[in-house]
Amino acid sequence: MSVRYLDSLFKPTSIAVIGASNSPKSVGGTVMRNLLRSGFVGPIMPVNPKYEAVCGVLTYSNVANLPITPDLGVICTSPASVPDIIDELGKRGTHGAVVITAGLGDVKHRDGRTIQEAMLSAAKPHPVRILGPNCVGLLIPGVGMNASFSHAQIQPGSLAFVSQSGAFCTATLDWARARGIGFSHFISLGNCADIDFGDVLDYLGSAPETTAILLYMESLGADEARKFMSAARSAARNKPILAIKAGRFAEGARAAASHTSALAGSDNVYEAALRRAGILRVLDMDELFDAVETLARSKPLKGEHPASRAVPGPVPHHRLGEHRRLAGTAGRYNGEKLAILTNGGGPGVVATDALVADGGQLATLSDDTMRKLSDILPGTWSHGNPIDMIGDAGPDIYVQALHILIADPGVDAILVMNAPSALAPPEASARAIVNVVREADLPILTSWLGGEFADKARLVFAGANIPTYDTPENAVRAFMHMVSYRRNQDILTQVPPSAPTDFTPKADVVKAVINKALQENRELLTEAEAKDVLAAYGIPVVETRVATTPDEAADLAEDIGLPVALKILSPDITHKSDVGGVALGLGTSEEVRWVAEAMLARMSRTVPDAKLTGFTVQKMSHRPQAHELIIGMSTDSIFGPVILFGRGGTAVEVIADRAVALPPLNMSLARHLISRTRVVKLLEGYRNRPAADFDAICLTLIQVSQLCIDHPEIVELDINPLFADNRGVLALDARLRVMPAAAGAKRMAIRPYPRELEETLALPSGREVLVRPILPEDQPAHDDFLRRLSPEDLYFRLLGVTRDIPPSEMARLVQIDYDREMAFIATAPDDKGEQETLAVVRAIFDPDNSKADFAVMVQPGLRRTGLGTTLMHKIIRYCKTRGTPQIVGQVLSKNEAMLNLIRKLGFEVTPLPDTDRCEVRLKLPPPK
Repeated sequence: MSVRYLDSLFKPTSIAVIGASNSPKSVGGTVMRNLLRSGFVGPIMPVNPKYEAVCGVLTYSNVANLPITPDLGVICTSPASVPDIIDELGKRGTHGAVVITAGLGDVKHRDGRTIQEAMLSAAKPHPVRILGPNCVGLLIPGVGMNASFSHAQIQPGSLAFVSQSGAFCTATLDWARARGIGFSHFISLGNCADIDFGDVLDYLGSAPETTAILLYMESLGADEARKFMSAARSAARNKPILAIKAGRFAEGARAAASHTSALAGSDNVYEAALRRAGILRVLDMDELFDAVETLARSKPLKGEHPASRAVPGPVPHHRLGEHRRLAGTAGRYNGEKLAILTNGGGPGVVATDALVADGGQLATLSDDTMRKLSDILPGTWSHGNPIDMIGDAGPDIYVQALHILIADPGVDAILVMNAPSALAPPEASARAIVNVVREADLPILTSWLGGEFADKARLVFAGANIPTYDTPENAVRAFMHMVSYRRNQDILTQVPPSAPTDFTPKADVVKAVINKALQENRELLTEAEAKDVLAAYGIPVVETRVATTPDEAADLAEDIGLPVALKILSPDITHKSDVGGVALGLGTSEEVRWVAEAMLARMSRTVPDAKLTGFTVQKMSHRPQAHELIIGMSTDSIFGPVILFGRGGTAVEVIADRAVALPPLNMSLARHLISRTRVVKLLEGYRNRPAADFDAICLTLIQVSQLCIDHPEIVELDINPLFADNRGVLALDARLRVMPAAAGAKRMAIRPYPRELEETLALPSGREVLVRPILPEDQPAHDDFLRRLSPEDLYFRLLGVTRDIPPSEMARLVQIDYDREMAFIATAPDDKGEQETLAVVRAIFDPDNSKADFAVMVQPGLRRTGLGTTLMHKIIRYCKTRGTPQIVGQVLSKNEAMLNLIRKLGFEVTPLPDTDRCEVRLKLPPPK
């Protein structure tokens, strides 16, 4: 349902309090008093048959007797009464309810369901949107509403706070009041029976009074992941979202069959999901409010991760050179190099240690910068970064040094620090740099150390809206918040295709292997079957054959070519090396036979209940400089498929060097994933060991991602080890587990590129064009397409706006969330054989899918060829399949060509009074 009727909760004009009481210690009494004190200007109507008046306000015996229909009902009654009250509110026409009552999921209703289930059933026909149950309530200072049992009022502000924990809500209220922090919304979600994080993020993401959203999360429901990811990604494009996610350490985690499941713990998956959604994760309340203040006051970091320059999706062959030039920089980021300017060596060292410990980068000063600094500083300055100007550095020196650092192209941000000195008063230096900081085009943070004297300087910075911190460590932590936020925003813009374009998966081969295993009631594929699956998706695998006896193993070894590796084959043994089921480098057929017989004897002693079906024989791969990696996939109970990358081998769980990401992946996202591991430094090469082929590793990650998208039966996959060197990759061992796929389940937390919507269409002229959903890699062609439009075209298509579209907005046009938006482009080869964009039609759906706003543009030379009509029919068909009831838009009254087109398509055209525009609307039948 998303944002439907949420105005009833967040902007009510009248409120009923069901269960209001005069008892000073009751929840109903506290809610009533809070509402009366908060300045709400609309009617507040207490409902309780026991009282004639509550807090001096006339009280009504039930909802039916209320003099007007309340926008919002706040329920503070016993659990058993809640479903009937919800039904009464719905029958009166109320669409919002806050259920503060707890225990609804633990108590049975009279019909045998839980009371919570009965409550939701009562709400559905009307409908009534429910916040809670088991919540503190909500506080909206902008409308003077405190519909909660909190112990304190809140100050108005621009931050929205959303929490699953009631106790955390009340503690945060107390904490924020003491620090003078205000809020636009303060929302306790409780059990999230109806309204959840996704709904609230959708609402707050477009709320102009909210500049940042703060979350306290404990968990998501299994059916919430896709809605949460879509809502969060949408809101995070508009304003910062920061989150505390509780439960970082899972005690008593279940034993996992695969390395991937053991390594991809629940908190790692949440971390990956928050990062992909563009959310900055913090660990505590101090860090939460420090981080939001930093992001609000600082200029944004510029630059990008090198991976962001990668082609989204597999690398076209003509771009491989560019990608290999980037391969050695997979773990390094541009735009994140910090210069530290200080008048004391000690604070500079402390700041540097904190930066390096957090994975930050010190800027390397250019020769020109070094010369200019030497000209103004005493000979004893540090001659490097951090820049220690010595203790007598006064205001003029601070200003000159700052100007020099700002001009250095290798400096992306500056931390300016000051230790108290009688030779140079701290406040004077602070006042001197204010204008420099304001005018700089890069972020500058400050840290004036000390107490009384430093406090005056901090007030100067606070008054100028310049971020300032009391310790070097806090200042560096703030800088790293900026870094993490920028990286997450970078990831946010990557929407990958569902199938890489430079390999063709043999999906039918994989389907046959999976079906055979399921028909035999097997979850685990054999090693040979698992490798057949990988090979069908283009992943290089070592040749592997299956033998049923030691003699057959010896014969296969001769056929494959010695030396070979021999492994036991059993559906009951997951990690073969743990039970002595792996032998390497066997050089003769006799040795293969003898080792196979010894394995059988050992297995019968050590794992007598294991079913032994034979052996796998594979040729030894001699790649002495290869790194052992692990690439895997497991299924999270909330977010679905998860991709893992890290350092592999038998000690994979001990080393625990891994990172996880949500599929779908592309080259850019794969590089981000690799960059978050320690092994990336080894892969970049060292001494006489060349760099590994990053393109091959990234492509393998994409292929595994595509494999789990195409085959929902796959629930776990391990490639360990995956050899990686400068020659490419090679999978030596693989393990794959399958289960029957749930019908119609939305497994993916992020909808992949919908390749099934591609089609080749013939225009009335006979020209064939490919019509498909837009991709991030279409941005260059989309830039060219828009540049071809005349000022008049832009005037008509952008409703009178003829300004240039900034790069950030261009990126958003091609990097879309297919759950929330659809853009179909028509493409065809130009004279040089390069694909060009001929036209585009776009529909943006509201979160409730109640309507879609559309727009269409066609190249000037292709008008009146039927292309615009073709695209409009395409988007109308798509909206019908989604069940969207109407398509709406606005067209300039002068745009006769467009108005004629949409009239032919059945749109209603209504002139808008006192404007130069018409509203156009097409009502669609429900899907069959």
